[in-house]
Amino acid sequence: MRPQGTLPTDLTVDYRANGLLAALEGEDFALLEPYLEMVDLFRGQVLYDTGSTMSHVYFPHDAVISLINPLENGTTTEVAVFGREGVLGLLSAFVTREAFGRYVVQIAGTASRISIERLNEVRNARPKLRQLVMNYGEAFMAQTFQRVSCNAVHPVEARCCRWLLRMQDRVGRDTLPLTHEFLAEMLGVQRSTVSTVLHSLQTAGLIRQGRGSITVANRVGLEGAACECYGKIRRVYHRLLPGTYPDALA
Repeated sequence: MRPQGTLPTDLTVDYRANGLLAALEGEDFALLEPYLEMVDLFRGQVLYDTGSTMSHVYFPHDAVISLINPLENGTTTEVAVFGREGVLGLLSAFVTREAFGRYVVQIAGTASRISIERLNEVRNARPKLRQLVMNYGEAFMAQTFQRVSCNAVHPVEARCCRWLLRMQDRVGRDTLPLTHEFLAEMLGVQRSTVSTVLHSLQTAGLIRQGRGSITVANRVGLEGAACECYGKIRRVYHRLLPGTYPDALA
């Protein structure tokens, strides 16, 4: 019996649906491939909770995972997001293996995963893989710093537009399975605030709201309404990790 969440072994698997895996040179990828495992990820699934020991890193294909920080008053804030451009758990894997926060699947899909032990074995033997890891770490930190500034100074509507664009990039489709409550948690604001913002964006013709979903109706307009952080973060990825950030919707 195969482990829960893993896909049948006879299914054709495209591990390189993930941008980082696709960026690996042939020899580096060939060393990793035997240890990669495709898994199904379900919306709301907690991969790791704060303080837990991380056993695997995950390379999302079409799933999107948030790293959130649960606060003592019961609220949560989104610290980072991982999609097909990146990898979940890479930095923790090389330091303490302790989860910094709670890793929650926000959009269901598939991912490749590999045990930390196997990844470290290959990384230690392949200089170009080590460099890719370092570049990703730099891009991730730049994204985190930009997010801190964004949350501190930019209005909710601009941040909401950035968040929706980022999700559209990662899933590769216009309709996103999102509720007002979930989006409010990710933005760290009240649900009523999100409802007001989304109503304004819909009135402007930038989005369409459905039951449990939001559809991007005018991407160019949404980019114009988003804060500068969206473009800055994307440019960092293009510079440090060419070809890994999704451009299909750029």
